[in-house]
Amino acid sequence: MTNLRKKLITAVASGAILLNALTPLAFADTTIQISGNGSSSDNTANVSLDQSTTVVQNNTANVYNNVDVDADTGGNDAEDNTGGDVTIETGDADVDVDVSNTLNSNSATVDCCQTGDTEVLIQDNGTKSDNDANLNLTNDTFVSQDNYAYVKNDVDVDADTGDNDAKDNTGGDVTIETGDADVSVSLATLANANWANVSSDGNGGDLSLRIIGNGSNSDNTIKLWLENSVTLVQNNDAYVKNDVDVDADTGDNDAEDNTGGDVTIETGDANVDVDVDNAVNFNWADVNCVCLLEDLLAKIDGNGTNSDNDINAWLSFNEEEGS
Repeated sequence: MTNLRKKLITAVASGAILLNALTPLAFADTTIQISGNGSSSDNTANVSLDQSTTVVQNNTANVYNNVDVDADTGGNDAEDNTGGDVTIETGDADVDVDVSNTLNSNSATVDCCQTGDTEVLIQDNGTKSDNDANLNLTNDTFVSQDNYAYVKNDVDVDADTGDNDAKDNTGGDVTIETGDADVSVSLATLANANWANVSSDGNGGDLSLRIIGNGSNSDNTIKLWLENSVTLVQNNDAYVKNDVDVDADTGDNDAEDNTGGDVTIETGDANVDVDVDNAVNFNWADVNCVCLLEDLLAKIDGNGTNSDNDINAWLSFNEEEGS
């Protein structure tokens, strides 16, 4: 694993500290109670609790790095000298180019469930009473994370200690000694990381549905709709172009037409180190919204003769992930 990828994983993990923390408005404990009503009464309770959470995170980045470096210790001339030694000694041409692009990171944590306890109770109503409790609990969570990155790195490096001339010298030794041409280029692009945690965080709550102790010939109905929907979309689009042109030269030295001495040309080393690392388009998601409440109790007990008692519960959970 490269250091860049390690940094990415660290950045995404630590993103939990710097993320957008969205906790929907928590439902408090919900209690629906129809109790103690007289005979032949008609009692209805309708409750609808809707909760919708939408998170949209978009990033667009356009980066163009143009680096042109020329390091030159050569191009020296020693010509037409008479009666002595001729020496050309050049130093080192060292170039170090470091380009690092870090862009486009989304982090989100969303609590997707209702957190309070829910109790629906139809109790101790009189004979021939008609009692209805209708409860609708809806949670909708939508998280969208989009990244687009365009990165172009254009690096042109020329390190030259050569191209020295010692010509037409008379009566001495001729020496050309060049230093090293060292080039180090590092390109690192870290782009497009999505981190999403959509969960109930263990706060589902309890659900209790009870029809108990109602009189004879009573008509008692509890209808419950509990729906939880989660949609998570993570999209990444990255275009990365790295263009690296490196020339390290210690040669192309001339020692011609010299008379009366030794001629020496000694060149240093030409060292080139190019490191290109692209880490783009990473998605991480943890979706755990099976929050159909911690404990479910549905109870019909102790009702009178010829009573009509119904508990109807629809529990629906829909989870969609796309990337």
